[in-house]
Amino acid sequence: MVPETRYARSGDVNIAYQVLGDGPRDLVFVMGWVSNIEVFWEEPTLARFLTRLASFSRLILFDKRGTGLSDRVTDMPSLEVRMDDVRAVMDAVASERAALFGVSEGGPMCALFSATYPSRVSALITQGGFPRRIRTPDFPWGPTKEERQARDATIPIGASRYMAERIPGARLVELPGEDHLPWLTDSDAILGEIEEFLTGVRHAVELDRVLATVLFTDIVGATEKASALGDRRWRDLLDGHNVLVRRELARFRGREIKTAGDGFFAVFDGPARAVRCACAVSRGMQSLGLEVRAGLHTGECEIMGDDMGGIAVHIGARIAALAAAGEVLVSSTVKDLVAGSGLSFRDHGAAALKGVEGEWKLYAAEG
Repeated sequence: MVPETRYARSGDVNIAYQVLGDGPRDLVFVMGWVSNIEVFWEEPTLARFLTRLASFSRLILFDKRGTGLSDRVTDMPSLEVRMDDVRAVMDAVASERAALFGVSEGGPMCALFSATYPSRVSALITQGGFPRRIRTPDFPWGPTKEERQARDATIPIGASRYMAERIPGARLVELPGEDHLPWLTDSDAILGEIEEFLTGVRHAVELDRVLATVLFTDIVGATEKASALGDRRWRDLLDGHNVLVRRELARFRGREIKTAGDGFFAVFDGPARAVRCACAVSRGMQSLGLEVRAGLHTGECEIMGDDMGGIAVHIGARIAALAAAGEVLVSSTVKDLVAGSGLSFRDHGAAALKGVEGEWKLYAAEG
């Protein structure tokens, strides 16, 4: 479930923010260059990262002025102005004191905020932070001006060591990995360090996973049909499509996870019911003058609140993208699991699935 986006007033600018979790302490997450707190939740690894942070805190997210859902501005905001925005968000959510977690360019602002308003900061965490962007005699880890202009380099570990040596009581944790953003590397290790630093304990990672069959459907030629029919008639037709899909999901005990435009993502605890549901949806669309493509795969999925994630979900979506109009494509896993069910399939050949290793044998359901 995506948290509700609200707005805090900072001077004459509206700052977009979200709050989730009910942990014992507040944690303000400060991104680097740009952000969009609603798009955050569309990226599964980032959504999982934020959800884990919220498991042991009241997590406060916001978009810097000029980025994401916050008001646009004409001038580059100074660090002092950005600190005012953080205070405005904290005041809006009645947070008197919070830990700050700054990533990349968010780190220096959080450090300055901590030094300027110590009474409002309970702890400071930076990841991939830096004290300067350009090399100076007392900061030899930075790139030269020429190097900075020639490439987009990530931050060297020397930058963090430099800061840790100069912050009283600081503890530097060096972890292996090359990714600049914390949710793209070994996020569990980073999250464990943060949780232990803020709470004094580190819980074992609890992955809530379940074996499920995923189903993806979408209307073939939707853009062309919408253009030909006009907005009102297309909306009526799309409503009929949605009613039909949901009726079949209920009949075959599927669970709708989300819709995106004219597509559905659903899960089933039985692969045979999932295949039969997809075939029933495909047949039913003929009465509406529509054709859908569908793809199914069975695998271990990660439960992410009301959403589902994991490689099995990606595989299901990739299979659906390869289906033709009116076709229900399944992986060999699904075909093998429904042996003896009475369902029949024809060989669709092997295919490479974008972002997934190897070739995958696919089959078209004949139902």
